[in-house]
Amino acid sequence: MSTEVKERYSDAELAEFRTLILAKIEKAKEQLDLYKSAYMNNGNNGTDDTSPTFKAFEEGSETMSKEANSQLAIRQEKFIRDLRNALVRIESKTYGICRVTGKLIAKERLKLVPHATLSIEAKNMQR
Repeated sequence: MSTEVKERYSDAELAEFRTLILAKIEKAKEQLDLYKSAYMNNGNNGTDDTSPTFKAFEEGSETMSKEANSQLAIRQEKFIRDLRNALVRIESKTYGICRVTGKLIAKERLKLVPHATLSIEAKNMQR
């Protein structure tokens, strides 16, 4: 039995994570496009916003929906940025190393949260 502690993930494992992250980035970009189109008025060339009827309640609801979609878009952009940063760490072969403890982050955690920079141990220390 080997008690050797791994210092970093192998190139094959990094390639596996890279593929996973690239797929997540593509999916996140698609979702971001949906959020952006929902809060921008790109797809509507109708006269709904020029009709003289009183629809303050509907307009307020629409504004709240646009604000919510805007917040979702901002969050999605941050997620994409974090995933791209993970790709940089893969290229520099520092991916999967906890920035607090210096130990490897569990592979299972990285599969669920591929942009993680903290191990569970480090996350628990923050509390």
